[in-house]
Amino acid sequence: MNNIAFNIEEIRDRVSSSLKASNRPGDAVTLLAVSKTRSVAEICEAMAAGIEDFGENYLQEACVKISEISPSSSASPRWHYIGPIQANKTRTISELFHWVHTVDRLKIAQRLSAQRPEQLPPLNICIQVNIDNEATKAGINLEDVPALAAEIHQLPGITLRGLMIIPQKEADNEQRKTTFRTLAKTLDTLKASIPELDTLSMGMSADYSLAIQEGATCIRVGSAIFGPRTG
Repeated sequence: MNNIAFNIEEIRDRVSSSLKASNRPGDAVTLLAVSKTRSVAEICEAMAAGIEDFGENYLQEACVKISEISPSSSASPRWHYIGPIQANKTRTISELFHWVHTVDRLKIAQRLSAQRPEQLPPLNICIQVNIDNEATKAGINLEDVPALAAEIHQLPGITLRGLMIIPQKEADNEQRKTTFRTLAKTLDTLKASIPELDTLSMGMSADYSLAIQEGATCIRVGSAIFGPRTG
């Protein structure tokens, strides 16, 4: 068994244990492989091990991978954009991706909506929340989420699915759990007006078990699958 397949099996075991300990269904979490800077060969290894969802941060790099992998795959992966979004990149993102996790401005949501090809299903959207109000991090402040969610919910061509966060890098486990719990409570509150919301994109290689305990439905895992990045 190669390392990528072995790593994926270990992660799935941990995910299963975390879900069981939290009394959640076994299929409640999507394992999103963060494949930025990874080769097409590595992505194909992960696909062979059963991964269906891949996250990319850099659009130019992602375009090359999508063009090489999707047409030649018997089962095309789902591509998730998880990087910062510039307005001049929205057309390509809207045409190539299935999910976008990093929407934090109405302007970006409007452009994705207007530019989503009519023959494609709606683009799945998560609002990125800067829950700790970090000056150097993208995302909307927590108190501004309800208003943005209400506006995005009305747009055609896209479907608002939920919320996404990246906790502070220096946060300890208790701080991370509090952050995850706060986001989960925010989503529950939003469901009163947007019942179809169902996604909490939170938890990465170092803390996905904690995130699952607090309700994560999508964990974004890179180095724990592919090993340390070299670039």
